[in-house]
Amino acid sequence: MRFSRFLPVVAVAALASAGCSDPDSGSTDGDTDTSQSGAASSGFDFSQIQTVPDIAAMVPEEVRERNVLRNGASVDYAPAEFWSSDGKTTKGYDVDINNAIAKVMGLDEGTTSHAEFPTIIPALGTKYDLGISSFTITPDRLDQANMISYVEVGSAYAVKEGNPKHFNPDDPCGTTIGVQNGTFQFDYIRQISQECVEDGNPEIKIMPHDLQTDIATKVIGGLYDAMFGDSTVIGYDVTKSHGQLEQVGATFESSPQGIAIAKSDEQLTAATQAAVQYLMDEGYLAQIMAQYGSENAALSKAQINPKGK
Repeated sequence: MRFSRFLPVVAVAALASAGCSDPDSGSTDGDTDTSQSGAASSGFDFSQIQTVPDIAAMVPEEVRERNVLRNGASVDYAPAEFWSSDGKTTKGYDVDINNAIAKVMGLDEGTTSHAEFPTIIPALGTKYDLGISSFTITPDRLDQANMISYVEVGSAYAVKEGNPKHFNPDDPCGTTIGVQNGTFQFDYIRQISQECVEDGNPEIKIMPHDLQTDIATKVIGGLYDAMFGDSTVIGYDVTKSHGQLEQVGATFESSPQGIAIAKSDEQLTAATQAAVQYLMDEGYLAQIMAQYGSENAALSKAQINPKGK
């Protein structure tokens, strides 16, 4: 989870601390299959989702007349929301979920438009109907918008298939771990490394990258012992690796994420909650998530404004 998505304001620590090097000092977003662009299209069959009349009747008149459910998302965070390889089409499980909600509501279309992450919630109710963009539910966000829980995302490790370096997620001291810059996991692994040293054990050699796919390549090539990231990101990378990577250990430090809706729009909030619960009950949400290796993140209860962490 990115800091901006996990907490309202968190300062990212400098890379020059002990135990860290910067293999991405000169890298930029390439045109290969990266976590930012182009990976796999959803194989989910939306034709199986039918309009639910009782839920359609709950949709506000303005949205029904427009016949489009508008989602705002920061399209830079695979597998939740990212660009297709041509940079023109939004993709990801959050994009698919918006489309599925629109189907349940009886609307012709669901659209997802790119927006800078901090601008999404202020634009709810005017520019966007929903904000489905990996928003971790926090008290500050609950003050700004209604939020409906739909997935829970934590942290996880992945290793080369078969774990040839015998990486132990319960004892990572002295290992080499790849992690993406600007993430919760980057700061977290630095804390673990510091604890290793304080306990008299070797520090973790932390290898930060701007691109998640660069990390996966290093792990597959045997240069790193493990990679560390969001559980959904790790699941997606494992799926894309076609058996070259595997998750090791359980997911931990998990928090629910929510669909954001304007605080004043109680009618759309109720309709969206009902639609999401329907997708959960019928198994559609888990099926959508499974296209991205993230089915374990799907929740079974859509709660309005659950207590954030």
